[in-house]
Amino acid sequence: MERRIFDLLSSYMDQENTQGWEIDDKLLRDTVLNLMIAGQDTTASALTWLFWLLSKNPSVEAKIREELQTTEPESDIEKLNKLVYLHAALCESLRLYPPVPFQLKTPIKTDILPSGHEVEPNTKIVLLTYSMGRMKRVWGKDCLEYKPERWISENGRIKYEPSYKFFAFNAGPRTCLGKQVAFTQLKTTAAAIIRNFDVQVIEGHSVAPSASIILRMKHGLMVRVTKRGYY
Repeated sequence: MERRIFDLLSSYMDQENTQGWEIDDKLLRDTVLNLMIAGQDTTASALTWLFWLLSKNPSVEAKIREELQTTEPESDIEKLNKLVYLHAALCESLRLYPPVPFQLKTPIKTDILPSGHEVEPNTKIVLLTYSMGRMKRVWGKDCLEYKPERWISENGRIKYEPSYKFFAFNAGPRTCLGKQVAFTQLKTTAAAIIRNFDVQVIEGHSVAPSASIILRMKHGLMVRVTKRGYY
């Protein structure tokens, strides 16, 4: 019996035939590009900046390792959800270095922005997510510090921040559908690496963001990886 391999593109095309959806080539193109960019490059970017920040803040990495000692292997989703400090470290990394550093919005009708400015249809409005994460009036005087504790409440839980403030996953109806999947991927990968390896940035390596649709490191991240002993 022939085994059929399913993929998301084929699934979209099948819906056109079975459900009567109107799907054109433009929608299929945009969907594939979205899956390729949003599901791959953003995750790689987020992890790269996380490990660079951890190399600059060894006390944060030590706290993550301490937390990992109290959990089972990182493949258990329920255990991942209990890694509060790791989650906070990721949120803080995404605040300072969002994988998508800007958002482009276009109103379909005349509207008024919260600032009071009136915008006409088809006006291109650029929101700088990268800058929003560094605004004192939004995040406080210590906005430039890498401080996972800002994401943890007094009772030891993850502190909720509205998406219009923490814009890394967009907001409102445009909120990324894969947000929770992304956090699961990031925590799984980060926990496995931090638990088993020491990642040290090569001394003198130049680190700077690259101006593009995805916030990559301009020169990549050169590191030395050594296996840790088991505990």
